Amino acid sequence: MPTGPSDLGQQLVALLPRIRRFAMVLTRSSDAADDLVQVSVARALERSDQWQAGSRLDHWLFQIVRSVWINHGKSARIRRTESLDDHEDLRSMDGAAAMEAHLTLDEVRAAFARLPADQQRALMLVTVEGYSYKEAAELLDVPLGTVISRIARGRAALAEPAPKTNSSVTIFQRKRV
Repeated sequence: MPTGPSDLGQQLVALLPRIRRFAMVLTRSSDAADDLVQVSVARALERSDQWQAGSRLDHWLFQIVRSVWINHGKSARIRRTESLDDHEDLRSMDGAAAMEAHLTLDEVRAAFARLPADQQRALMLVTVEGYSYKEAAELLDVPLGTVISRIARGRAALAEPAPKTNSSVTIFQRKRV
C-alpha cells in the first residue's frame, strides 16, 4: 500500500508491465497501448487523492485504463478518426529460429484476434494477469457468470484449428461478412 506520493509512484512503475499488457488487449496496437498507459498513469497521478488506502492499487489502475479506453473510443467514434496502427509497416526477421518464433507468435495473435473483444479481455485478466474470476468480473463490471462463460468460450475457440484462408474466394467472402 502506498504511504506517500513517492511510494505510489514506485508502485505505479512496478505495475506498468501489467497495465501495458491490458492496454495491448484493449487497443490491439503497441503504439496505442503506450499512449493509453501514458494517459492512464497521468490520470492516476493527478487523481491519486481519489485512491482509497486499503484497496488494491492494481484494481484501481485497471479501472482507470478501462475508463480512459472507453472514453477515447467514444470520442474517436464521434470524430470518426482512423488509427495509424492500421497502416503499420511489415517487419522481417532473419534466421530459421527467429522465423519460426515469429510465425508461432503470429498464429497465437491471430487466434486471439479472432476472439470477440469481451472474451479477449476476460482471458487476459485471468490467464495472463492472474486475477481470479471474481476480480476480473469486478474489473470488467460484469457478473461473475459472464466472466466464466467468456473464458470458457474463449478457451474453446482457441483450441479450434485456424480457418483455412489459402484461396482468394475465401478472403473476399470474409471481407463482405
